[in-house]
Amino acid sequence: MAQPLPRRYIAFDVETPNRNSDRMSAIGLTVVEDGAVLQSYYTLVNPEVPFDPFHIRLTGITPAMAAEAPTFSELWPSLAPLLGSGVLAAHNAPFDLAVLGRCLRAYGVRWRPDVPYLCTCQMSRRLLPQLPDHRLDTLCRYCGISLNHHHAGSDSRACGELLARHLQAGASPLPFLRTYDLYELRTRKARP
Repeated sequence: MAQPLPRRYIAFDVETPNRNSDRMSAIGLTVVEDGAVLQSYYTLVNPEVPFDPFHIRLTGITPAMAAEAPTFSELWPSLAPLLGSGVLAAHNAPFDLAVLGRCLRAYGVRWRPDVPYLCTCQMSRRLLPQLPDHRLDTLCRYCGISLNHHHAGSDSRACGELLARHLQAGASPLPFLRTYDLYELRTRKARP
């Protein structure tokens, strides 16, 4: 029996305050259902750790901006139902999933051991091989998708729109569907 196609995807993106990549300074989520973007969500996150100057320049998020934002543990009750409502999708998904897994661990949150996911970078490499690279900004320019790069809300929306375009063009998500182990912080190997 053929595996049913997922109908609902949660495109997400995180920004981090430093090179440890174990906390978030922002998160964006975009719901894609039946190939259409339905909803977007964005918030700053107080990471409760120091910021690196590089990350401040990259994201534009300063310690002062994040100081009044909710912490990951305060946000989790509202994030969990949304993140758990479909297949997760991200551009360079293993990075964002690792940050999520490390945040869950740092705050002692038990959610689920693994999550199904798609990586729009991997999909785009296969579906758009003619492009010089498959960075999110390159793909957005090529597809005419608006992007304020390294803003988690804009990045998640762009990822969601890119995924919707791939699906609308007839791409099947099944060859790209993977499982991420949130405890081991790695993609599980496919079973033969």
